[in-house]
Amino acid sequence: MSNPAISYAHITRVTDTLVTATEDALAAEEPLEIRLVHGHEHQCITVTMRSPGQDEELAAGFLFTEGIITQYDAIQSISYQNNVATVTLLPGITPSLQPAQRNFLANAGCGVCGKTELAAIYTPVARNESGIKIPANVLHDLPGQLRAQQAVFDNTGGLHAAALFNTDGTLLFLREDIGRHNAVDKLIGAALREKLPFGHYGLLLSGRAGFELIQKAAVAGIPVIAAVGAPSSMAVKMAMEWGITLIGFLREGRFNIYHGKERIVL
Repeated sequence: MSNPAISYAHITRVTDTLVTATEDALAAEEPLEIRLVHGHEHQCITVTMRSPGQDEELAAGFLFTEGIITQYDAIQSISYQNNVATVTLLPGITPSLQPAQRNFLANAGCGVCGKTELAAIYTPVARNESGIKIPANVLHDLPGQLRAQQAVFDNTGGLHAAALFNTDGTLLFLREDIGRHNAVDKLIGAALREKLPFGHYGLLLSGRAGFELIQKAAVAGIPVIAAVGAPSSMAVKMAMEWGITLIGFLREGRFNIYHGKERIVL
């Protein structure tokens, strides 16, 4: 069965003096418009460039992490057609649209692009008080597990991954996307649908940890974030403010704890 997240192109491959006509697998990238229906209102919320697939999860996760809805049960239905995901809310549900107002298209690498004013970057977040404890040896094993399950990355080399893991080091959900913020939204949307208690799990990122990913995890109530790459200065600052354990450079048997070392059993 074909994978919508993978596209193919005819290429000319040059290796030293050998020239070969062949086919190459690419990470698919297409626009997705997220529309919201509530009461008599029908409106476009955003257009994002994403890897096709799990679009219903992406739409639900986006609305939740942007603070537009506060629970999955607010959704009556999600329909998808021709790169448009339409989310219909239950009667009586009023979305909070002010934090998510955008004035231009967001690209695949952008999680907070297009906010109409600086203050709109920040979504209201409660400080995380989870008492979760994660053994250090569990963290060491996570990047290998993530890499082993990145099916689309194996074919294209062009996608980011995000996964939820428990204190035993089991990956519960994994989602890939050309945009790292989309991968997190897809993941959170899937977990919301299954009603997982976010306070019991950690978030694993295949790349760097930027502010927008910390905020999405904080909105969901995820207490631990472990990234294979580096965190940004704003990511560390907000992890401190929101009470999130933030780990970076998780690879090759080592990692840095930037905040929240009390949750890691060393």
